[in-house]
Amino acid sequence: MLGDAMGHVVLPGIVIAFVLAGSTAAWVMLAGAFGAALFSAMLVEFFRRVARIEGSAALGSVFTAMFALGVLLLEQSGVARTSFDVHHILFGNIETAIWPAATGLSSLFDPVALTSLPPQLGRLTFGLVVVALAVVVLFKELRVVSFDPDFARTIGISPQLIGALVVSLAALAAVVSLSAVGVILLVAMMVCPAATARMLTDDLKTQVWLSLLFALASGVFGYAIAVLLPLAFGYEISFGAAGTIAVVAGLFQVAAMLFGAKRGLPKTA
Repeated sequence: MLGDAMGHVVLPGIVIAFVLAGSTAAWVMLAGAFGAALFSAMLVEFFRRVARIEGSAALGSVFTAMFALGVLLLEQSGVARTSFDVHHILFGNIETAIWPAATGLSSLFDPVALTSLPPQLGRLTFGLVVVALAVVVLFKELRVVSFDPDFARTIGISPQLIGALVVSLAALAAVVSLSAVGVILLVAMMVCPAATARMLTDDLKTQVWLSLLFALASGVFGYAIAVLLPLAFGYEISFGAAGTIAVVAGLFQVAAMLFGAKRGLPKTA
Protein backbone atom coordinates (compact mmCIF):
# COMPACT_ATOMS: atom_id res chain seq x y z
CA MET A 1 0.00 0.00 0.00
CA LEU A 2 2.87 2.36 0.79
CA GLY A 3 4.50 1.61 -2.56
CA ASP A 4 1.21 2.23 -4.34
CA ALA A 5 0.78 5.50 -2.47
CA MET A 6 4.32 6.73 -3.15
CA GLY A 7 3.88 6.08 -6.86
CA HIS A 8 0.98 8.53 -6.82
CA VAL A 9 1.73 11.17 -4.18
CA VAL A 10 5.13 12.14 -5.59
CA LEU A 11 3.59 13.39 -8.86
CA PRO A 12 2.48 16.87 -7.66
CA GLY A 13 5.79 17.31 -5.85
CA ILE A 14 7.75 16.50 -9.00
CA VAL A 15 5.61 18.85 -11.11
CA ILE A 16 5.94 21.73 -8.62
CA ALA A 17 9.71 21.21 -8.36
CA PHE A 18 10.01 21.18 -12.16
CA VAL A 19 7.98 24.39 -12.50
CA LEU A 20 9.92 26.22 -9.77
CA ALA A 21 13.40 25.08 -10.77
CA GLY A 22 12.87 24.66 -14.51
CA SER A 23 15.09 21.61 -14.39
CA THR A 24 14.79 17.83 -14.42
CA ALA A 25 17.97 17.37 -12.38
CA ALA A 26 17.78 14.36 -10.08
CA TRP A 27 18.17 16.44 -6.90
CA VAL A 28 15.31 18.75 -7.98
CA MET A 29 12.97 15.85 -8.68
CA LEU A 30 13.99 14.08 -5.46
CA ALA A 31 13.40 17.22 -3.39
CA GLY A 32 9.93 17.65 -4.87
CA ALA A 33 9.07 13.97 -4.40
CA PHE A 34 10.30 13.94 -0.81
CA GLY A 35 8.34 17.09 0.00
CA ALA A 36 5.16 15.58 -1.43
CA ALA A 37 5.77 12.31 0.44
CA LEU A 38 6.35 14.15 3.73
CA PHE A 39 3.23 16.28 3.27
CA SER A 40 1.17 13.18 2.42
CA ALA A 41 2.46 11.31 5.47
CA MET A 42 1.52 14.24 7.72
CA LEU A 43 -1.91 14.43 6.08
CA VAL A 44 -2.52 10.72 6.64
CA GLU A 45 -1.53 11.07 10.29
CA PHE A 46 -3.88 14.04 10.64
CA PHE A 47 -6.79 12.02 9.24
CA ARG A 48 -5.94 9.06 11.48
CA ARG A 49 -5.46 10.96 14.73
CA VAL A 50 -7.81 13.93 14.41
CA ALA A 51 -10.53 12.76 12.05
CA ARG A 52 -10.15 9.15 13.34
CA ILE A 53 -10.27 7.66 9.86
CA GLU A 54 -8.97 4.11 9.51
CA GLY A 55 -5.35 4.08 8.31
CA SER A 56 -5.85 2.31 4.98
CA ALA A 57 -8.82 4.52 4.11
CA ALA A 58 -6.85 7.65 4.96
CA LEU A 59 -3.89 6.51 2.88
CA GLY A 60 -6.12 5.61 -0.06
CA SER A 61 -7.89 8.95 0.06
CA VAL A 62 -4.67 10.95 0.27
CA PHE A 63 -2.82 9.23 -2.55
CA THR A 64 -5.75 9.41 -4.98
CA ALA A 65 -6.28 13.10 -4.17
CA MET A 66 -2.56 13.85 -4.53
CA PHE A 67 -2.36 12.06 -7.86
CA ALA A 68 -5.40 13.96 -9.13
CA LEU A 69 -3.75 17.20 -7.99
CA GLY A 70 -0.60 16.21 -9.87
CA VAL A 71 -2.50 15.59 -13.11
CA LEU A 72 -4.33 18.92 -12.67
CA LEU A 73 -1.02 20.74 -12.17
CA LEU A 74 0.40 19.03 -15.24
CA GLU A 75 -2.40 20.37 -17.38
CA GLN A 76 -2.75 23.87 -15.87
CA SER A 77 0.96 24.67 -15.60
CA GLY A 78 1.77 23.76 -19.18
CA VAL A 79 4.15 21.00 -18.09
CA ALA A 80 1.94 18.49 -19.94
CA ARG A 81 3.19 20.01 -23.21
CA THR A 82 6.76 19.06 -22.33
CA SER A 83 8.28 15.63 -21.78
CA PHE A 84 6.28 15.45 -18.52
CA ASP A 85 3.08 14.52 -20.32
CA VAL A 86 0.38 12.42 -18.68
CA HIS A 87 0.98 9.46 -20.99
CA HIS A 88 4.62 9.10 -19.98
CA ILE A 89 3.81 9.67 -16.31
CA LEU A 90 1.27 6.83 -16.39
CA PHE A 91 2.91 4.36 -18.74
CA GLY A 92 6.54 5.41 -18.82
CA ASN A 93 8.84 5.17 -21.83
CA ILE A 94 11.16 2.24 -21.27
CA GLU A 95 12.14 2.16 -24.92
CA THR A 96 14.12 5.41 -24.50
CA ALA A 97 16.23 3.72 -21.80
CA ILE A 98 17.90 1.42 -24.34
CA TRP A 99 21.69 1.90 -24.48
CA PRO A 100 22.58 1.41 -28.17
CA ALA A 101 26.29 2.04 -27.67
CA ALA A 102 26.64 -0.85 -25.21
CA THR A 103 28.32 -3.97 -26.57
CA GLY A 104 28.53 -5.94 -23.32
CA LEU A 105 29.57 -5.61 -19.69
CA SER A 106 32.81 -3.99 -20.82
CA SER A 107 30.79 -0.93 -21.86
CA LEU A 108 30.28 -0.13 -18.18
CA PHE A 109 33.99 0.70 -18.05
CA ASP A 110 34.23 2.38 -21.46
CA PRO A 111 34.30 6.20 -21.13
CA VAL A 112 33.16 6.65 -24.74
CA ALA A 113 30.17 4.32 -24.35
CA LEU A 114 29.25 5.87 -20.99
CA THR A 115 28.78 9.28 -22.62
CA SER A 116 25.69 7.90 -24.40
CA LEU A 117 24.26 6.19 -21.31
CA PRO A 118 20.55 7.11 -21.06
CA PRO A 119 20.01 9.35 -18.00
CA GLN A 120 17.18 7.06 -16.80
CA LEU A 121 19.67 4.23 -16.31
CA GLY A 122 21.93 6.41 -14.21
CA ARG A 123 19.04 7.45 -11.96
CA LEU A 124 17.77 3.89 -11.65
CA THR A 125 21.25 2.65 -10.75
CA PHE A 126 21.60 5.35 -8.10
CA GLY A 127 18.23 4.40 -6.59
CA LEU A 128 19.08 0.70 -6.66
CA VAL A 129 22.39 1.23 -4.85
CA VAL A 130 20.90 3.47 -2.14
CA VAL A 131 17.90 1.22 -1.43
CA ALA A 132 19.98 -1.97 -1.51
CA LEU A 133 22.56 -0.53 0.90
CA ALA A 134 19.84 0.66 3.28
CA VAL A 135 18.16 -2.75 3.31
CA VAL A 136 21.45 -4.63 3.82
CA VAL A 137 22.78 -2.32 6.56
CA LEU A 138 19.47 -1.93 8.42
CA PHE A 139 17.93 -5.33 7.75
CA LYS A 140 17.71 -6.22 11.46
CA GLU A 141 16.07 -2.90 12.35
CA LEU A 142 13.62 -3.11 9.46
CA ARG A 143 12.66 -6.65 10.42
CA VAL A 144 12.13 -5.89 14.11
CA VAL A 145 10.08 -2.74 13.48
CA SER A 146 7.96 -4.49 10.83
CA PHE A 147 7.00 -7.41 13.06
CA ASP A 148 7.10 -5.98 16.59
CA PRO A 149 7.42 -2.19 16.95
CA ASP A 150 6.82 -2.36 20.71
CA PHE A 151 9.78 -4.70 21.18
CA ALA A 152 11.84 -2.44 18.89
CA ARG A 153 11.28 0.47 21.28
CA THR A 154 12.48 -1.58 24.24
CA ILE A 155 15.81 -2.32 22.53
CA GLY A 156 16.36 1.28 21.45
CA ILE A 157 15.10 1.19 17.86
CA SER A 158 12.76 4.02 16.89
CA PRO A 159 9.80 2.79 14.79
CA GLN A 160 9.08 6.40 13.78
CA LEU A 161 12.61 6.87 12.48
CA ILE A 162 12.59 3.57 10.59
CA GLY A 163 9.14 4.41 9.24
CA ALA A 164 10.40 7.76 7.96
CA LEU A 165 13.33 5.96 6.34
CA VAL A 166 11.00 3.53 4.55
CA VAL A 167 8.86 6.41 3.27
CA SER A 168 12.02 8.19 2.07
CA LEU A 169 13.29 5.08 0.27
CA ALA A 170 9.89 4.54 -1.35
CA ALA A 171 9.88 8.17 -2.50
CA LEU A 172 13.41 7.77 -3.87
CA ALA A 173 12.42 4.63 -5.76
CA ALA A 174 9.39 6.42 -7.17
CA VAL A 175 11.21 9.51 -8.39
CA VAL A 176 14.12 7.66 -10.05
CA SER A 177 11.69 5.26 -11.74
CA LEU A 178 8.83 7.51 -12.77
CA SER A 179 10.25 8.97 -15.98
CA ALA A 180 11.37 5.57 -17.25
CA VAL A 181 8.62 3.17 -16.20
CA GLY A 182 5.60 5.31 -15.24
CA VAL A 183 3.20 4.97 -12.33
CA ILE A 184 1.56 1.71 -13.46
CA LEU A 185 4.77 -0.29 -13.78
CA LEU A 186 6.26 1.40 -10.71
CA VAL A 187 3.36 0.21 -8.56
CA ALA A 188 3.37 -3.24 -10.20
CA MET A 189 7.07 -3.70 -9.44
CA MET A 190 6.70 -2.48 -5.86
CA VAL A 191 3.75 -4.76 -5.12
CA CYS A 192 3.67 -7.85 -7.33
CA PRO A 193 7.16 -9.41 -6.83
CA ALA A 194 6.99 -9.05 -3.04
CA ALA A 195 3.39 -10.30 -2.89
CA THR A 196 4.30 -13.23 -5.14
CA ALA A 197 7.25 -14.18 -2.95
CA ARG A 198 5.06 -13.94 0.16
CA MET A 199 2.84 -16.71 -1.25
CA LEU A 200 5.82 -19.06 -1.44
CA THR A 201 7.67 -18.72 1.87
CA ASP A 202 7.43 -17.62 5.50
CA ASP A 203 11.15 -16.80 5.72
CA LEU A 204 11.87 -13.08 5.33
CA LYS A 205 15.31 -13.37 3.74
CA THR A 206 14.04 -15.96 1.28
CA GLN A 207 11.14 -13.66 0.44
CA VAL A 208 13.51 -10.77 -0.32
CA TRP A 209 15.58 -12.90 -2.70
CA LEU A 210 12.47 -14.34 -4.35
CA SER A 211 11.12 -10.81 -4.79
CA LEU A 212 14.27 -9.85 -6.67
CA LEU A 213 14.04 -13.00 -8.79
CA PHE A 214 10.40 -12.38 -9.76
CA ALA A 215 11.08 -8.71 -10.48
CA LEU A 216 13.95 -9.66 -12.79
CA ALA A 217 11.92 -12.40 -14.47
CA SER A 218 8.99 -10.04 -14.99
CA GLY A 219 11.25 -7.49 -16.67
CA VAL A 220 13.05 -9.97 -18.91
CA PHE A 221 10.02 -12.03 -19.97
CA GLY A 222 7.72 -9.00 -20.18
CA TYR A 223 10.08 -7.09 -22.47
CA ALA A 224 10.72 -10.18 -24.60
CA ILE A 225 6.98 -10.79 -25.00
CA ALA A 226 6.32 -7.13 -25.84
CA VAL A 227 8.90 -7.19 -28.64
CA LEU A 228 8.82 -10.75 -29.98
CA LEU A 229 5.19 -11.87 -29.68
CA PRO A 230 3.74 -9.36 -32.19
CA LEU A 231 6.56 -10.21 -34.63
CA ALA A 232 5.71 -13.90 -34.35
CA PHE A 233 2.19 -13.11 -35.60
CA GLY A 234 3.38 -10.85 -38.40
CA TYR A 235 2.85 -7.47 -36.72
CA GLU A 236 5.56 -4.82 -36.99
CA ILE A 237 4.44 -2.76 -33.97
CA SER A 238 5.40 -4.14 -30.56
CA PHE A 239 3.35 -4.04 -27.38
CA GLY A 240 3.98 -1.36 -24.77
CA ALA A 241 6.86 -2.73 -22.73
CA ALA A 242 5.81 -1.22 -19.39
CA GLY A 243 2.26 -2.58 -19.60
CA THR A 244 3.45 -6.02 -20.71
CA ILE A 245 5.94 -6.26 -17.85
CA ALA A 246 3.21 -5.27 -15.38
CA VAL A 247 0.91 -7.96 -16.82
CA VAL A 248 3.61 -10.63 -16.49
CA ALA A 249 4.27 -9.57 -12.89
CA GLY A 250 0.54 -9.87 -12.21
CA LEU A 251 0.40 -13.32 -13.80
CA PHE A 252 3.25 -14.47 -11.57
CA GLN A 253 1.27 -13.27 -8.56
CA VAL A 254 -1.94 -15.00 -9.70
CA ALA A 255 -0.01 -18.25 -10.19
CA ALA A 256 1.47 -17.94 -6.70
CA MET A 257 -1.98 -17.23 -5.24
CA LEU A 258 -3.36 -20.36 -6.84
CA PHE A 259 -0.46 -22.77 -6.40
CA GLY A 260 1.92 -21.20 -3.86
CA ALA A 261 3.08 -23.35 -0.97
CA LYS A 262 1.84 -20.87 1.64
CA ARG A 263 -1.32 -19.47 0.05
CA GLY A 264 -2.61 -22.12 -2.33
CA LEU A 265 -6.24 -23.02 -2.88
CA PRO A 266 -7.73 -25.13 -0.07
CA LYS A 267 -7.58 -28.82 -0.84
CA THR A 268 -10.86 -30.68 -1.01
CA ALA A 269 -11.27 -34.24 0.19
